[in-house]
Amino acid sequence: MSKGIAVLGSTGSIGRQTLEVCKAYPEQLKPVALTAMRNIELLEEQIREYKPQVVVVGDKDLGKLLKERVAGLPVSVYGGNEYLVEAVTHPHVHTVVTAVSGAVGLLPTLAAIRAGKTIALANKETLVAAGELVMEAVATHNTPLLPVDSEHSALFQCMEGNRREDIHKLILTASGGPFRGWTIEQLQEVSPQQALKHPRWNMGAKITIDSATLMNKGLEVIEAKHLFGIDYDHIEVVVHPQSIVHSMVKYKDGSILAQMGTADMRLPIQYALTWPERWEGGPNSQLDLLQLGSLTFETPDWEVFPALSLAYHAGRTGGTMPTVLNGANEEAVHAFLQGRIRFPAIVEIVAKVMEKHKVIQKPDLEAILAADRESRKKASEWIARYIS
Repeated sequence: MSKGIAVLGSTGSIGRQTLEVCKAYPEQLKPVALTAMRNIELLEEQIREYKPQVVVVGDKDLGKLLKERVAGLPVSVYGGNEYLVEAVTHPHVHTVVTAVSGAVGLLPTLAAIRAGKTIALANKETLVAAGELVMEAVATHNTPLLPVDSEHSALFQCMEGNRREDIHKLILTASGGPFRGWTIEQLQEVSPQQALKHPRWNMGAKITIDSATLMNKGLEVIEAKHLFGIDYDHIEVVVHPQSIVHSMVKYKDGSILAQMGTADMRLPIQYALTWPERWEGGPNSQLDLLQLGSLTFETPDWEVFPALSLAYHAGRTGGTMPTVLNGANEEAVHAFLQGRIRFPAIVEIVAKVMEKHKVIQKPDLEAILAADRESRKKASEWIARYIS
């Protein structure tokens, strides 16, 4: 019997690789629902190849255009993000892969949890913005939530068969991004093109910039706290340039379990889709230990990359502060990619927005969405000041 898959963000990097995994197992994994924001050219190709039942385009006008293009095909096409909930709660969907970037994944993820769908989470912003709310819903509805991020998938695998109370520390590895070893002065003139050249991973633009600032690792720290219930004092980040050890778990007896693999996101995607089973990997999935040479680990440069400290601060503060961190960062990254602000201004703007925020502890969904809107508005105001 095949497993119905919904892919939120099917035209993005994770979404495309998810469909590649489905293509490798066409009898077992069936794409039922696909969504994208604007890339209807690729989305049309995916409709014709994978024959989903439901498709959602975030841009309403482009949704109408796509509907005309695929008229006659057995697919329902909707325009507008409000239809994302309909896609993820479709009766033929078993697993929802949340591969969209940003806070847009929050509402459909909550809807899928309440509908009892298995969640394969590749959208860390969902847990950063509303971690307590999401994990409460997971517990209430007894919904499986499986991490897709390579680091969290690694932690998940290293924990299997072990007791949580025996864990001493979670160790998240970071490649260090394209600017590892750079000085603060060197970062002043970084261009978007330079920041988008990640040394190890092929990812979407937003997450690639986050990796360059190390904000991505900070977001992953907050995500790990919510996923695994480990406090921030027991979550560590180490720089591992080779990106072979995807993360580690240190137990109270001193043992460290590490998960290793090639820098290929299809591996954690496939594990999330096939768990608790392990299926055959692709031709590029096999790691040759004899060709690795050496594996190195370093302390992050907290001064040059202050985003990591901001994320720990936001996480420890709790309430709406992580929501503000996330929203302000999204706006600042977007402005940098447009060439409107310099690279160091991304984190500076996030810090300024966080500094003025009045935290609401134990926020409900309405308060979280309000904090998200507020953070984006304040970030936009600061961006305008930096430009002027």
